[in-house]
Amino acid sequence: MNEDIHIHSWPCSYYLDTNKQWVSGRLSLTPVAIKFTADKTGELLVNFHLSSISEIKKESSNLIFSSLTILEKNTKHWFSSLQPSRNVVFNILEHFWREQLLSSQGAGAEAAAALQSTKGKELTGLLTGSQKRLEDTAKVLHYQGEQFDNIMRGLNKIEGDMDVADRLLTELESPSWWPFSSKLWKAPLEAKPKETAVVSDAKNQEGIIIRIPVIITHRTDSNVKPGKLTLFASGLEISDCNSQVIHRFESKDVDDIKVHTPYEISVRQRFIGKPDTSYRLLSAKMPEAIPILEMQFSKKIQFLEDALGFVGARKSPQVDFGTSIWQAATGLLGGVVQPSSPVGGREGTDNDQVQLQKQEKVSQEEAKELKQILKKLKSLALETEAELERQDEALDSITTSVDRATLNIDKQNRRIKKLT
Repeated sequence: MNEDIHIHSWPCSYYLDTNKQWVSGRLSLTPVAIKFTADKTGELLVNFHLSSISEIKKESSNLIFSSLTILEKNTKHWFSSLQPSRNVVFNILEHFWREQLLSSQGAGAEAAAALQSTKGKELTGLLTGSQKRLEDTAKVLHYQGEQFDNIMRGLNKIEGDMDVADRLLTELESPSWWPFSSKLWKAPLEAKPKETAVVSDAKNQEGIIIRIPVIITHRTDSNVKPGKLTLFASGLEISDCNSQVIHRFESKDVDDIKVHTPYEISVRQRFIGKPDTSYRLLSAKMPEAIPILEMQFSKKIQFLEDALGFVGARKSPQVDFGTSIWQAATGLLGGVVQPSSPVGGREGTDNDQVQLQKQEKVSQEEAKELKQILKKLKSLALETEAELERQDEALDSITTSVDRATLNIDKQNRRIKKLT
C-alpha cells in the first residue's frame, strides 16, 4: 500500500546528465521512495528508496538558479524550479527522509533480532500493541470521567445557590410588619475558592497521549515549517521545533478534522465574522495518531477519497486480525502444553507435523509473558467497563440535576417578575 500512496507531488525541472539538459516534470514523494516523471514522455527518470539517500541540500546551479540536490549512492540529482517553493519541498523531503532512517535503524535491529525470535515474540508484540491502544483509550475515558465529576460539582453548587435565592425571595415576599421574618434563620453564603482549585488540579493532571513530529502548513502552501503535534485527552496542541505553542485546540473548539491521506490531516475551528483557524499537518508518524483522533473526534473526523483505502485496509482486517491472534495463541500455547497429543486422524497428524516443523514453538518463558499481558488486558478491560458504567450513572444524574435546576430557575424567575 505504501508504494501506491503519493504523499505529495511538485512541478519542477530535473537535470538529465546524459543529455546535459533540464527536463520538466513532477517530483513525487511516497512513504518510502522519491520519483520523477517527465511531462512530455511520461518516462520515470528517477526512482530510488529514501533509505539510500546520503544527503539533501539547498544549492545553486550556475550560481543563479536555486536548486535542491539529493545525493543517492554517489549520484547527485539536481531539481530546480520547484513549486510552490524550494523551502517547502526541502522541509517535507527532509522530514520523511529522517523518519525513514530512524525506522530503518529500528527495522534493522528488529531484523537482526528476528533471526533469534520465535512465534511467541511475534505474538507478544501484537498483544503489546493492543495493550498500548487500550491504555490510550483508558486515558481518554479517565479525563472524560473527570469532566463529568466537574459538571456534577457545578450542578450541586447551582442547587445550593438556588436554595439561597429561594430564602432571599421568601424574605422579600414577606411584608415588613410580619414578625416571623426569615432573617433569623438565613444561612451564610458558601465560599467559592475550592471550585477553582479543583479545575486547576484537573488541568495539571492531564497527560500526553502521543507526540509526533509534523510539517505545519498555515493559510498558504508557502508557509510551511517543521514542528510537533501533541494529543491530549482534552484536545490537541501544535508547537514549533522549540516547543513554543503555536495553537491549542480544545476538544470543543475543533469543528472538523479532514484526513487527506494516511500521512496528512487538516484541523479547523470555525468563526463567525472572521477567518477560520485552520492548520494542515503532514507527518510520517501520522498513521499512529489517526486512530486516536478517530476515537476522540468520531463525529468530527472525515476521511477523504485518498484516505478511504487506508481506512478499509486498517479496519476490514480487524476481525481477521483478532481471530488470527487467538487462533495463533490457541495453536502455539497448545503446542507447549500438549506437544505430543494426537489431533484428528493419521493424515491430519502428518499435516500438523509438517506445519510444526515450519513453525517455532513457544517457550515456557514466552508463555508466561503472554499470560501476564493477557492478565493486564483483562484488568484494563474490566476497569474500562467499570468506568463506562460509572459514567452512565453520572450522565443519568446530570440529566436529572439539569432538569431540576431548570425547573427551579423558571420558578425563581416567575417570583422575581412578581416582585418587580
